[in-house]
Amino acid sequence: MAEFWIGHRRYRTKGEAREAVREVLYRYTVGSTVDEEEDHLLLLDLLDMHHEADDKIGPGVEAFAIAPPQRGPYPGFEVIRTDGSRIDFSYQTCLKPPTYRQQVLNVMRDEVKSATNAYFESRKAAGSLISDQSGTQLESTNTAVSYFRGPSFVDIAEEFAETVGGWEAIEMTPSTEPGLGRFKDRDLADRWFSHHQERAVLGLLSKKENQRRPRR
Repeated sequence: MAEFWIGHRRYRTKGEAREAVREVLYRYTVGSTVDEEEDHLLLLDLLDMHHEADDKIGPGVEAFAIAPPQRGPYPGFEVIRTDGSRIDFSYQTCLKPPTYRQQVLNVMRDEVKSATNAYFESRKAAGSLISDQSGTQLESTNTAVSYFRGPSFVDIAEEFAETVGGWEAIEMTPSTEPGLGRFKDRDLADRWFSHHQERAVLGLLSKKENQRRPRR
């Protein structure tokens, strides 16, 4: 069986990944909020894998809760949005194979990871690890590089995909590490990196502030 990834978490099989999610589901009582940070982060990455993630996330994720059974005897997960609204989502749907678009987006993030890392390091070297939203002083371990001050990462990626003929025009190498391949065409990879550099308006947030924002 092929290994399976949820965010940066590697599982030997899809079944093992499903069991990890079920452990979170049954660790809490129906109606309670998922209050362990690692559980919350797992569910954020899981929700990103849903084919209707943007609609489910809406204005941003405040928290997750355990929803009562809708059909049958089993509870489920519920998104509590930052505007107070709630919506359920199926973890089984999230665990279905990603679309080609989702796969390319993951690779595109990986291709520009050095740029976001460099931005963080430059802010750290300048002694300006401060939230660009709240002005709060940040610790290195509680800092997230965010796109909240300009176009979202997905918007930047979609712009690029349109200029090269769509998602299918971006070919990837076979997966070799952390569940991701790379752009097969390295000239195209360089063009993507340049496009990202031109369009991205990066900023710093605390991890909690970043978790509350839409995951685009």
